[in-house]
Parts: sequence; structure tokens; C-alpha cells
Amino acid sequence: MINRFVPVHASVLALAIAVSGILPAQVPPPVQQAAQRVRDSVHNLSVTGPGAIRAATETEICIFCHTPHGSSTDGPLWNRSIPAGPYQIYKSSSLKAKPGQPTGSSKLCLSCHDGTIALGSVLSRASPIVMAGPDRIPAGHSNLGTDLTDDHPISFAYSSSTVGSSTELVPAEAIIPPVHLDPNGEVQCISCHEPHDNSFGMFLLRPDDQSALCRSCHRPDSWDSSIHATSGAVLSATAAGLLGAPTVAVSQNACKDCHRAHGSPGRPWLLARENISRTCDACHDGTVAQRNIRSELQKVSTHGVAIDATPIPDSSGTPYVEGTRVSCSDCHDPHGAGSSEGLVAGVPASLARVPGVGLNGSPKESLSSVEELCFRCHGDAYATTVVPVNRQIVQLNVRLQFQTGNPSYHPVANPGVNSQVPSLIAPWTTGSRIGCQDCHDADDTRRLGGTGPAGPHGSIYPPLLARRYDTTDFSVESTSAYDLCYRCHQRSSILGNRSFKEHEKHIVGERTPCSVCHDPHGIYSGQGTARNNSNLINFDRAVVFPNSLGRLEFIDTGTFRGTCNLHCHGEDHINLTYSP
Repeated sequence: MINRFVPVHASVLALAIAVSGILPAQVPPPVQQAAQRVRDSVHNLSVTGPGAIRAATETEICIFCHTPHGSSTDGPLWNRSIPAGPYQIYKSSSLKAKPGQPTGSSKLCLSCHDGTIALGSVLSRASPIVMAGPDRIPAGHSNLGTDLTDDHPISFAYSSSTVGSSTELVPAEAIIPPVHLDPNGEVQCISCHEPHDNSFGMFLLRPDDQSALCRSCHRPDSWDSSIHATSGAVLSATAAGLLGAPTVAVSQNACKDCHRAHGSPGRPWLLARENISRTCDACHDGTVAQRNIRSELQKVSTHGVAIDATPIPDSSGTPYVEGTRVSCSDCHDPHGAGSSEGLVAGVPASLARVPGVGLNGSPKESLSSVEELCFRCHGDAYATTVVPVNRQIVQLNVRLQFQTGNPSYHPVANPGVNSQVPSLIAPWTTGSRIGCQDCHDADDTRRLGGTGPAGPHGSIYPPLLARRYDTTDFSVESTSAYDLCYRCHQRSSILGNRSFKEHEKHIVGERTPCSVCHDPHGIYSGQGTARNNSNLINFDRAVVFPNSLGRLEFIDTGTFRGTCNLHCHGEDHINLTYSP
């Protein structure tokens, strides 16, 4: 390849172009900065080279790559053998292109950078040039080896079919110079690197502050207004060390906060650490990001996010779960988080660009409400396999529990069906809707006056509840024991028996928890009826049993009226009726 930074005679330029196969129109424009010549860079492997790797006595500089006579046809006056390979190729479910074995100029780069051919082994010498130190690039990011699964993919066609309908990839004709494709329209090492000039470090074609290099081809939706693109928080020394990134502002590092183009520990997505959540954890431990998510994930009840070193297997990218383990990206899109673009009322900016599943079970590209995110895992995917209460009617699909045709449900997806709820505390009314996050949240969430992060990352109250909710039989009633319920339902109304004349007797006298009779999510119409399961009635089978006649049922006989057939706390209820 020609050195476009150093003026050359026109005839030499024409020869170089002819040999390399680069057409004049495809030579990227020069970068407007003084070039660092090869002799001053670590690509000078002669005895005069500035790097730790150099020859013992050889004074020629270009000879390690080029020779005027006896060169191969693999590259411009090429003086090295082509590595044999084969190579392990980068793979990811998010990659539309299909890279094969390295081709074109990338093979020339790999003749040194895969470590299989000695640096001093050149075609123009009968014996290898003797090196003062190691004769191959030492282990590290510069020595790619033959396993390229942890490196940015190369040698693939970047075309309209590659980009497809994606708005997150720059069309081939609009790639921002000096980043460029090779004459065959393929991405190669030289698409990002200029081996003859190290002005920007790592022989990059352009400076990479705020990921200008990456964004020559990549343009994630909502990135410009996202928190990771705008945050002025500076990486701590610890976070920078874990991520292999400079100790500068998050926005300045941009892509480098989370990704490594070479030697990535998290291979499928070129992550800076072994898995998605571990990468997030480097900053979201309270030392860089404002809120400490790590401490939330160490509480009694958590979302089970894996921040250990185990890689999360790549997946098929279903609308329900992104992998076989829970990760931060199942709920957050790191490229769009914090952006308000396209958000609807009630959906926090931290959930920007996150897909969901509608109440009808259909995938959605963006959220209309928070529960659509929850339905991705807690709906048809049946992420919940252990129910905290052994219900008479068991339903693991939470999406079904909130269907509008159900006999009763908490008003999450739509207002409830009960028009008589005298215990509601203003501003709640029977026409109100609540969200999953009104019950499931951090116990110290700032939404309820705490100082912790909002969202169900972790809580001291299982299962991921924002407030205490005792479900153990014989619990002593108090404002704290049922704090979750009393946030919306007035305690004096409940214990004043305004909707059920024996509330106080059961809750205070018999010490029966709310959960023994009421299922807080709802009862699916395919399993329950308005006659037996109004008012969220769905008994806890660990406490409530069939009566002596073998019957276990509640019968709704009108507003605040009903009949019970059951056995509970030693009492046999046979057609026991109650009314206001």
C-alpha cells in the first residue's frame, strides 16, 4: 500500500497504485495532520527503530515489508510470505455479514501480526534478519494469533445487502473518509489502520476521541443523546484498568468504554470484559456512574444478573431473552440508554430503545409501557419457575394474569374491573393504572424517597419488592408488615372493614396475611371465573384447604358480598356468607 502522507514522484505513485490495485478514486483523502513517518514508529524494525522489537544490525527500514526486486505478487513489492492459516473467524448473532478466511491486504498484515512467521523472515534474504529481541511479536493485542474470534471482523463485503434495512450502519458509499473499503468493497485491516503513519496511535486512520473512527461505519440509533455519549463522568483508575480504556470522560472514550476491537474477552460482541453485565459492572459500582448497581445485585432478592467472569453464550436474538442468562442488556440498551428520543410517557429514559412484548404476546420494537419489557421474560418465556405462594390456581405466565378479560387483576395493562375499591389512597382511583415498578423496585429506590437507583435490580424484600410484604402465616399486622399494600390501600379502611366485614378479624385477630386470599397479579380467564375469582381471590394452598365436604371455593354474590367453602386456621367454613 502507498504512503499517502509523504509526497512521492507521480510516476512512483502511478506504479504503486497499479501494483496495489487501488484505483485513484478509491484512495482516501489525506488526513490534515503532520505524519509520523515509518522511521519514527514501531513499524521501523531496523536497528534504528524506536520500539522494543528491532533488528540486531539491519539498517534498512522498508525491507521488512517491501523489496524492489524479487517481490511476491501478494502486495505492493511485497517481501514476506503469506501466512498459511487457517484462522478461527469472528462470529456473532448480531453480525449480518459472513466473514471468511482473511483476504487481500489483511493477509499481508497477518504475516507479522498472527505470530506464525518470524519478523526477520523476508523473501529478499537467504536467511532471516536477526532480531535483537524476540523474532515474533510478543503475546498481547498486537499479536492476534490465528484465533480472530476476539477481533473486529475483516475480509467481508460491506454492501447494501450487508447493511440491509439497518439504520445503525452507514451505507457503503457514505462511509466517512479516511476509513475506506478495499478495491473489492471489503473491510480489511487497512480500512481502519495506516501502516505507514502512526500520528493517531495504533496506526489508526483518524483520532478516535468520542469513537470518531467507529462511527465512520457505525451509527447506533439515539446514540448522540444517550448517557454514554454525553456523560462527563471520568473513568476511575480501577474501571479504566478493567476495561482497558483511558482514564478520561465516558463520553470521550465512547465505544472504548465497553468494546475492544482486538483481544476482546467478551468475543461475540467484542466486549471489554467477559460478559455484558461484567462490562457494565466496571462503571456501575458507584465509582463512575452515579448510582451503585453492584450493591443492589448483592441483596437478598435480585434479578439474577451474572457479574461473574463466565461468558454469556450468544443467542438467536429472540424478542423474549437475549441469552441463556440474565444480563443488563436484557433490560437496557447501552447505545440508547438515557436518550429521550421516541420515548412515551411513563417509560424512563434508562429503557430507551428496548424492545418488548405486548399484552397480546406480539413482539414490539419499542416500549409503550414498562410491563411490555417485563413480559419479554415473565410472559411466554416463563422465566419465573418458582412461585412465592402456592396458589389454588397456578399461572407462571404473568402476561396472562393481566389480560383485560380476566375476572380480576391489578390494573397494570389496563384499569381494573372493580369499580368499588373504597380503600384507595388519592390520587389512585378505580380508573388508574399502575406499573410493575410500583411494586417491584429497589427497597431504597429514589422514586420512593430513597437514595438508591430506581428499578428492580435488587431488594431486601423478596421477590424484588419495593416495600415489605409479609406472606408467612401468622404474621403480626403492622404498617411495616404490609407496607407494600398500604402504599395504595388505606390501612384504616382495610382494618375498618369497609369492603369486607371480617378484614380486621382475619388480618389482626387471626394474623392471616393479605396473600393468603389475594393473588396480587391477577387470575387468568382460562383458569378462573368472575364467580369464584373476583377481587383477586386465589387462595394460598399452604394455609387454606378444602372443607369437610371437599370444597375449596369463594363465591361472589354481589358488591362486598360472598360465600366461602374452605378450611382455614382450624375453622371449617361451609357456605359461610358475609355482607356489608
